[in-house]
Amino acid sequence: MGTIKLSLLILLLLVSLLTIFKAPAYYLWLAAVVVSEFPLIFICLTGVLLITGFWIQKYQLASVIIGVLAIVLFVSPIIRAYLISTTLKQNFKAAFESKDTTQDKPFSFLKLFTSSNKTNVSYQSLTYSDDLTLDLYPAQLTGKRPCVIVVHGGSWSSGDSKQLPELNSYLAAKGYNVASINYRLAPKYQAPLALEDVKQAFAYLRRNAEKLNIDTNNFVLLGRSAGAQIALLAAYTQHQQGLKGVIDFYGPADMVWGYSAPASKLVMNSRAVMERYLGGTYKAVPDKYAASSPIEFVNKQTPPTLIIHGDNDVLVSPIHSRKLDEKLQQNGVKHFYLDLPWATHGFDYNINGPGGQLSTCVVERFIDLICQ
Repeated sequence: MGTIKLSLLILLLLVSLLTIFKAPAYYLWLAAVVVSEFPLIFICLTGVLLITGFWIQKYQLASVIIGVLAIVLFVSPIIRAYLISTTLKQNFKAAFESKDTTQDKPFSFLKLFTSSNKTNVSYQSLTYSDDLTLDLYPAQLTGKRPCVIVVHGGSWSSGDSKQLPELNSYLAAKGYNVASINYRLAPKYQAPLALEDVKQAFAYLRRNAEKLNIDTNNFVLLGRSAGAQIALLAAYTQHQQGLKGVIDFYGPADMVWGYSAPASKLVMNSRAVMERYLGGTYKAVPDKYAASSPIEFVNKQTPPTLIIHGDNDVLVSPIHSRKLDEKLQQNGVKHFYLDLPWATHGFDYNINGPGGQLSTCVVERFIDLICQ
C-alpha cells in the first residue's frame, strides 16, 4: 500500500511540473492545459492520496514531502492568477488611458468551482459565402449591438466555428453579437484565401446588419492561434470600416521569425504546418511569409490590439507576442499585453480557470472600451 501510494504521488508530482515547465511532447501539452486550468482536480486527488493510508508508516515522510510539493505546484497557477489580478485593472486603464467603472473582479476563487458552460446562448448557422458558414450568437440585449468576429485556430488546416464556444456565449450574454466563422483550410486552400474569407464575412454581416441587429460602426476581430494570425492580418491590412480593434490569443505574428525558430517536432512540426499554409518553404516563397506576418504591417494607424499569451506555450512561442508588443509600442498604438507565466497554448479552454478568468476579463473590458 505504501509503495503504491508513493508511486502515485511521484506521478502527480511529475504532472505538477507542467505548471512551471514547458511540455516536451504533444500529449504532455494537452495534459498541461488540464493541469494548469483545472488545478482543483489535481489538488483534490493529491489531498485524497495524502490522507489515504495515513496510518501506514512505510514511506510516510517521503509521501508527505512529495504530496505537499505537488499541491504547492498545482496551486501555483491560482496564486499567480490572483497576483496578476490585483493590478490588472490598473494596468489596463493605464494602457488605454481609460476609466473602468465595472465592479467585477478579474479573478475569483469561487469561479474555479463553476462550470464553464453555465451561460449557453443558442446560435444560428448562416451561409455567408458560397458554402462557408458562420455561427451567429445573437446579443442578449435589444437594439443594434457591436459584433465580434471570431476566427478559429487549428494550424490553418483544421478546426471550425464550433471551437471553444463558451466565450462566444459569454459575450453574447453581455450584449455583443458574436459571429464565429469558418474559412477555407490548407493545404487545399492557401494564403491569402482565408484572409479573403474574413473580408466576405464582414460584407455579409454588413448586408444583413438590419435583421441581425448589428451595429456596423462597432466590429471587433478575435482570433486564436492560426486564427489570430488571420485576424491580425485582416485588421492591419484590410482597413475594414467600423473595425474598432483586434484580439490576439497566442497568434504567430511574425511568420518569418517563426519559420526560423520552429517548435519542437515532438510537439508539432511547425515548419510543415506553415509550408502547407503558405505553399512552400521560406526559401521557396519568402515574400508569402513576409506578406503573412502581421508584425510587418504595424503602423501608427493600426487599430487597438489586445494580446494574450502564455509563457509556457510550446506550439506558438510567446516571443511572437513580445515582438508584436514591442512593434506596437514603437508606433504608439494603443494596446495591452496580458502575459500569463504558467499558461500554455489553448489555456482558455476553461474560461473559469486561472488563465481563462483573466483573459475573459480583459476581452470584455477591451470590447466595452473600444465599442463606445
